[in-house]
Amino acid sequence: MPRQVKRRIAILTGGGDAPGLNAAIRAATRHAIFTLGWEVLGVRNGFNGFLEPDGVFPLTLDMVRGILPLGGTILGAANRGNPFAQEMVVDGRKVVVDVSDRIVQRIHELNLDAVLVTGGDGTLGAAWDLFRKGAPIIGIPKTIDNDVPGTDFTIGFDTAVSVAAEALDRLHTTAESHHRVMVVELMGRDAGFIALHAGIAGGADIILLPEIPFHYEVLAAKVLGRIRRGRMFSIVAVAEGAHPVGGQKVYRQPGDSLVEARLGGISLQVADYIAQATGTETRALILGHLQRGGTPTARDRLLATMFATEAVRLVQQGKLGYMVALRGTRVEPLPLEEMLAQRPKRVHPEDDTVQAARAIGTVFGDEIDRLTGTRPLAQEE
Repeated sequence: MPRQVKRRIAILTGGGDAPGLNAAIRAATRHAIFTLGWEVLGVRNGFNGFLEPDGVFPLTLDMVRGILPLGGTILGAANRGNPFAQEMVVDGRKVVVDVSDRIVQRIHELNLDAVLVTGGDGTLGAAWDLFRKGAPIIGIPKTIDNDVPGTDFTIGFDTAVSVAAEALDRLHTTAESHHRVMVVELMGRDAGFIALHAGIAGGADIILLPEIPFHYEVLAAKVLGRIRRGRMFSIVAVAEGAHPVGGQKVYRQPGDSLVEARLGGISLQVADYIAQATGTETRALILGHLQRGGTPTARDRLLATMFATEAVRLVQQGKLGYMVALRGTRVEPLPLEEMLAQRPKRVHPEDDTVQAARAIGTVFGDEIDRLTGTRPLAQEE
């Protein structure tokens, strides 16, 4: 048997954290060291670690032992770690500088055969630009939003959906006991996959998504229709980026050239409207970062393991500049350039998942024609 060429790889986790990242770190490290005899380095805090003292360190089998069920990432993450727009303090003020050349130089100084970059479309976009500058890059898609094009699912999505669905389950009992409407705001700036999947799994009566602008009147009609049928409570799952027809998204913190604006508060507006329009006691709950935290589901651990081991195989094959992607039940390589050329993945109003929800009476707020049609909402099951 020909002797394996010993290689040196690094792994980093960029962008926001997501359940399953530690499973990916573990799988890549074990595959590279235990099976192939390679050297593995960990990079702290996304791309920033290449420029930080002690930001790059050896990963060993002992260091990844026991981390499979842990949420978060032992490597740390960085939401503001874009190498091409790095925030720095110069003369007491924040400025944005391009440090990409320094990072590429550091990668070459470390004699890395590949850098496994685990991140969402923003992180993977920066990784592609670094690849074009000569950095050996392989991408692993992770984001709870599941909005990376080219892959059916991303690391972290299943756990976020499970957490959100469990929250909806728990709210059913208190909502029914007190005859209340509970409005739950879930993450989803531009893509409503979490609200859609968790809303269906958690039995939400109304699901509001960024991709389907809603009419407030439909929400009131749905709640009143349920009341007339003796259903004295309702559950509303709303993505943070949802907005009414002709309206704007709701922000709790404005952005600027350095800080991205933060969404939040649409659930409060929806709850206020429903309370006033229906006379029903209404409560709003913003689930927030609970969706990112905690133990990853078995599915996320499995997906992370499949992604990471395939990424190591791509290093063996010399396929740099690729991303691993789930297509059906298979994990396949996808050129990063091809992924980035696609439109960001969004919920389509005609998706099978949306149609399944509509078929069981779930309202998305766009059914304005049915308010005066021959099938009023009051007659829905």
